[in-house]
Amino acid sequence: MMKSTRTLMVALLALAAVTIVGCSDDDDDNPMASQATSRVMVVHASPDAPDVDILIDGSTAVSGLLFAQSTGYVPLSSGSRDVKVRAVPTGDTVISASLALEADKNYTVFAIDSVSSIEPLVLEDDLTAPASGKAHVRFVHLSPNAPAVDVAVTGGPILFGDVTFREVQGFSPVDAGTYNLEVRLANQSTVVLPLPNITLNAGTIYTVYAKGFVGGSGAQALDAGIIVNN
Repeated sequence: MMKSTRTLMVALLALAAVTIVGCSDDDDDNPMASQATSRVMVVHASPDAPDVDILIDGSTAVSGLLFAQSTGYVPLSSGSRDVKVRAVPTGDTVISASLALEADKNYTVFAIDSVSSIEPLVLEDDLTAPASGKAHVRFVHLSPNAPAVDVAVTGGPILFGDVTFREVQGFSPVDAGTYNLEVRLANQSTVVLPLPNITLNAGTIYTVYAKGFVGGSGAQALDAGIIVNN
């Protein structure tokens, strides 16, 4: 997995360099324009989609991104970027989107929903440093057939309440520590996914997302993914 992730990072970094150099010819009257960059992370969160390739401005940036795998943040030229997601087995384009990237901002692009309805979910990521002794956590509901859920401390308070599919509840400060969490049916005590021993380190920013299908098996089973954003 680490080798695969490093390969993805190298590919995107190389593309970013080419993109920035390519823009410089058009921006000779404004030297700073070619230096404006954004950072983008791509996450494959479509449970039944095959491995996918990511194309940026027509060039392949990532090959064979697996379900629940992410690229990490990589720099890209700011401005309008054309992003396509292609299914590896068929070469079919399953997502085509234009991203308007602002300079010095961070984004996560999730490929979400079942493969027959796959679409992008684009988030702007606030990576403001947490206060002393705190972590920042957000929750994204990306399980296509799961109902609305609450995310709570086991036997304790609700951290994110009544979250529906595609909904994002933004970064919130949480005391650093190790927690037993659980995903429950919204406004009920029924636990659909226990999340024991989740360690949140001080100064760290996390995205927790529900993935897979209710009733799914193997890699497609209902589960949670955790991304470290900083």
